[in-house]
Parts: sequence; C-alpha cells; structure tokens
Amino acid sequence: MQGGGGGVEQQPMQMVLRVKHPSSSSPGDEEEAGEGSSRSALSVFKDKEEQIERRKMEVREKVFAHLGRVEEESKRLAFIRQELEGMADPTRKEVESIRKRIDTVNRQLKPLGKSCVKKEKEYKEVLEAYNEKSKEKALLVNRLIELVSESERMRMKKLEELNKTVDSLY
Repeated sequence: MQGGGGGVEQQPMQMVLRVKHPSSSSPGDEEEAGEGSSRSALSVFKDKEEQIERRKMEVREKVFAHLGRVEEESKRLAFIRQELEGMADPTRKEVESIRKRIDTVNRQLKPLGKSCVKKEKEYKEVLEAYNEKSKEKALLVNRLIELVSESERMRMKKLEELNKTVDSLY
C-alpha cells in the first residue's frame, strides 16, 4: 500500500512543479496560464485527494469487513469452546466422584486386608493345631482299640480257662 500511496503523493507534487515551470513564454499569457495551471493543478490535486479518500474508504471497508468476519469466527470459536467445556463438565464431575469413591473403598480395604492376612495366619495356625490333635486322637483311638481288643482276648481266654475249670469240676 505504501508504494501506491507514495506514487499518488508524488504526482501532485510534480504538477505543482509544472505549475512553477509553465511552458508558455509570454508574460500576459504567463499570468493566465499560471491561473489556469493553478486551477488545473488544484483540480488535479482535489481529484487525487478524492481518489486517495475513496481508496482509504475502500481499505477501511475491507478492514471492517475482515474484522466482522474475524468477530464472527471468534464468536463461533467461543461457542464451540463453551460446548466442549459443557460436554466435558459432567464427565469430569462423574470421574471425580468415582475417584473419591475408589479412594474411600481403598482406605476401607487396607485394614480389611491386614485383618484378612492376620486371620489367615491364625487360621493356618489353628488348622495345624487341629490336624496335630486329630492325629493324636487317631493314635489314641487306635491304641484304645488295641487295648480293648487285647482286653477282650484276655477276658475271653480267662473265661475259657474258667469254663474249663468249671467243666473239670463236674
């Protein structure tokens, strides 16, 4: 734009220079030519000023049109951003709620886990003691059965001897 504006500014100055250096040589004609030249230079200057003003208005209109489009795009982007934030907000709240619940459950799980490990250990100890006592009982039951069997055998033997003794008496 500056190159075009610079060229426009140079033309009126050249006209002014031409006005200062008219091409006619007679002194009477110089005044008339000077006035005519001044008028034509003035009208050329006014024309150039009007042209510059029109060009300036065109540029201003383009800038305002562009600014209007930029403003519309900015509004659309703001609307899109607002929609995205609106979409993310319920999800964010739900995620935060679930995370808090997970933390709460996690805090509850820690003591339960410790208790579970402690009770498993106790269970293993008690189970081991139970198994030992069961083995001991089984051994004692077997010994009892042996003793009862031996006692029965001995009593039967004694009974037979007594029976023989009684039979020999008669």
